[in-house]
Amino acid sequence: MNNTSIKCMLSGGGTGGHIYPAIAIAEAIEKQIPNAEFLFVGAQDRMEMQVVPKNGYRIEGLWISGFQRKNIWKNTLLPFKIISSLYKCYFILKKFNPDIVIGTGGYASAALLKTAQFLKIPTLIQEQNSYAGITNKLLAPKANAICVAYERMEQFFPKEKIIFTGNPIRKQILDHLQKHTQNPAQTTTPENKELNLLVLGGSLGAKAINEALATYCKNTYFNTSKLSIVWQCGKLYYEEYKNYSNAKVKVVSYIEDMGKAFKNADIILSRAGAGTLSELAIVGKPVVFVPSPYVSEDHQTKNAEYFTLRKAALMLPEQKLKEDLVTTLNLLIGNKELRESLSLEIKKMAKPYATEKIVDEIKKLLTKK
Repeated sequence: MNNTSIKCMLSGGGTGGHIYPAIAIAEAIEKQIPNAEFLFVGAQDRMEMQVVPKNGYRIEGLWISGFQRKNIWKNTLLPFKIISSLYKCYFILKKFNPDIVIGTGGYASAALLKTAQFLKIPTLIQEQNSYAGITNKLLAPKANAICVAYERMEQFFPKEKIIFTGNPIRKQILDHLQKHTQNPAQTTTPENKELNLLVLGGSLGAKAINEALATYCKNTYFNTSKLSIVWQCGKLYYEEYKNYSNAKVKVVSYIEDMGKAFKNADIILSRAGAGTLSELAIVGKPVVFVPSPYVSEDHQTKNAEYFTLRKAALMLPEQKLKEDLVTTLNLLIGNKELRESLSLEIKKMAKPYATEKIVDEIKKLLTKK
């Protein structure tokens, strides 16, 4: 392996759950192989086109989107988008001439890795979820390695290609979490202390979570409970909910310093995206998951169940959120032993060295090349 000429192409997009693992992998490669070159590929109208350059990497955009189930007329241009993206990937790959191509999910990732496999370029897939997506299942037979975060993934992928690594976490978040989070077993919370609830609905926001919190703000539950709240409502919903801020409720559209937010939280209410779960395991705080039922293969529910079956978190189905949220929060507020137990069990599931393990697999593939 020649450190002066290593070129890596990465693709993962559409959502932060695909983008940030790709960035984390690039950061870890850069740390171990300082002379590595990087080029990202994403969907030209999605968030990766802003997020990736903000983190210091170049990116090329594809004219690509997924199949629209709700409005089939929007799929009219899909065949042309696929053909256009495959052609553009071919020319990008030929020009950049990467040593390896890494995919973390999303439609752009599918086009790039499929073309790379056609050109016999080594490919590595990183699957974040406990239930594999269609894209990665289709790419798996010709992939050189598949890094996963959950056990029993051989039901989706060839067993001989699977490496159990955990999910990559961005260096800035991992460093902050390891510096500022405490060992839950050593944390003592006074019985009458007001607890801090951190609510995470993803970068864009979660409609059902926002509606439930608004309901309880209106009926003054939060004014009288032993909770203070940081409510990340998402960029799409901030104008609608910003006026709910008061002395006990802080409404924000986005949280830049997640390490600080995690440090200050006593209880976390969150969606169950794979990257978020990996971060929360390192954080080691009691969590209530509200999985999104709208994602492919209902994978967030399966992610959350992986934790709840191990008594490492609680889960509320979205359809029962308004009905059961207060009961669940009151249970956690009043039961310190439960909070400590959930903290200890979720901490056991942490994989802080996942990114380094993935880079080790990448280096193995580069050595074989």
